[in-house]
Amino acid sequence: MPQWLFAFLAALAIIGALGTIMQRNLVHCVLGFALVLIDLGVLYMGLGAVTVGFLQIIVYVGAIMVLFLFVIWLLNVQADAGVRGGGLGLKLLGTLGAAALAAELAAVFFHAPKLSQVRTIPPDFGSIAKLAQALFTRYLVAFEATSLLLLGAIVGAVGLARRLAVQTAPAAATPDRLAPAANDAPRKVA
Repeated sequence: MPQWLFAFLAALAIIGALGTIMQRNLVHCVLGFALVLIDLGVLYMGLGAVTVGFLQIIVYVGAIMVLFLFVIWLLNVQADAGVRGGGLGLKLLGTLGAAALAAELAAVFFHAPKLSQVRTIPPDFGSIAKLAQALFTRYLVAFEATSLLLLGAIVGAVGLARRLAVQTAPAAATPDRLAPAANDAPRKVA
């Protein structure tokens, strides 16, 4: 992969990531995240792991991001008006988190092996056979646990949406049994 193409794709991933964290509309955040995941798939393909790149796009963008959109639309989540209270504490926590991330990134860069020390990749790296062997032997339990976790998340989202729909039902839709009707005037008994 040419270096200019890698730099372009890296810049596109950074723009998508910034769009993910800076948008107020949750659908726009998910679309920015989808851009990052598609870009990562293209980067994998450009670096020689074509199978991993296609799986990245098919599984994450085609399934996980659609699930995120489905849950957002199902719950009808609105944009948050802003963080209420705790402004200084949240800023301090955010600053500490950013400093820890910068320190970790610097440690990775300074301890990275030199280009002459990097191993070569085996020719069957990223092939379907190697991926299937790893997925259905070593990572089988994690793979199935993830599918059960996603199923539980969908069932929970549907349950939450149904409960919210019942709680926010308009008053006109439910009859008011306490208010007397016009025909129910009190009668005099003779």
